[in-house]
Amino acid sequence: MNDPVQALFQAGLLKATSFPPTSRYHGVPTAHLALPDGTDVVYLRRRIVPPPERFATLTEYIVVQGDRLDRIAAAATGDPEQFWSLCDANGVLRPNALTETVGRRILITLPEGVPGPEGG
Repeated sequence: MNDPVQALFQAGLLKATSFPPTSRYHGVPTAHLALPDGTDVVYLRRRIVPPPERFATLTEYIVVQGDRLDRIAAAATGDPEQFWSLCDANGVLRPNALTETVGRRILITLPEGVPGPEGG
């Protein structure tokens, strides 16, 4: 085996679900694929993106010229790496889709499944 990361997975030294709770991959299960040469490849299963209606809206942000999604995420959540949560809440797969049109409304939401102030 030439891949040191795969070797660590196979030896059980790396946990396959070691993504931090703030990662979009936290809780995503892993699977194994046995290649014809006997190599065991560990991979992430598909991450199912929740539908936007599962997020309670806190406020909206209107995109202005020069906006960057990481900066909007930092202002909204305190963590620029949470840009993906804005994508999930707004139903987009490509992050730049949220900021490429000036005047676009971006929903700032609670995490998936957390009810809003009115229980929604």
